[in-house]
Amino acid sequence: MGQITKIEAQKRRGRYNVYLDGKYAFPVAESVLIKFRLMKGLELDKKQVAAITTADQQARAYSRMLDYLAHQLRTESDIIKKLHDLEIPEQFIAPIMQKLRDQHLVDDHEYAASYVRTAMITSFKGPGVIRQHLRMKKIGENDIDDALAQFTPEQQQANASKLAEKLFRRYRNQPLRRQEQKVRQGLLTKGYAGGIFDQIRDQVSPQEDLDQQEDLLAKTAEKLWRRYRRYTGRDRIQHFKQGMYRRGFDLDRVQVWLDEQEEGLS
Repeated sequence: MGQITKIEAQKRRGRYNVYLDGKYAFPVAESVLIKFRLMKGLELDKKQVAAITTADQQARAYSRMLDYLAHQLRTESDIIKKLHDLEIPEQFIAPIMQKLRDQHLVDDHEYAASYVRTAMITSFKGPGVIRQHLRMKKIGENDIDDALAQFTPEQQQANASKLAEKLFRRYRNQPLRRQEQKVRQGLLTKGYAGGIFDQIRDQVSPQEDLDQQEDLLAKTAEKLWRRYRRYTGRDRIQHFKQGMYRRGFDLDRVQVWLDEQEEGLS
């Protein structure tokens, strides 16, 4: 048994030092002080001291999670991982998580909704990429579906159009067919459905610059024709056409170039 002879506030707000029989015994959080009704003159046995110490350890872990949550929204999986990283005893985790839920400080449904709203406004991420991110955060599929309901087909088309226009500018010095391939793939990579490019193509495809495209074809054709000079006759033409097609050029235009150059080719 020991009697509390002094309770002293620490410099850190909300923390106290407890003295038993005139000697420092243990620290406690204010919440633990209140929970156990600790006051001067109260007598404690070893079992009570152990319970108080355990409660204080849990209170400190909870306080650290409040600090962790102060900067941004977190998922339940984020918090559990943080608790494990801090080597918080396993028996503390469930009570801490329940307390955070009860106080609405952690809510995976709200996290998912907030993440989708932010992604829609500040990024080019499509539904697929957003869903994958939320799955990695161990958000439930129902919560993800509810959150993605905000990302309407109209909003997806609007965002995809902005991304497509950006990608067309990036690939403007490539053949038009290759530009479209790159843009289509870029949209898929960002998480948009496979058919969305066809829905927005007429709005986002740039006006074809025929002079620029013909100049690009001619420069590429001259380079490739020299590259395949080790072949002769039909083999050279076949390899040449395959190379031009892989680079995104229309084969009808390639044939026109061949026809125009026929007399000078050797």
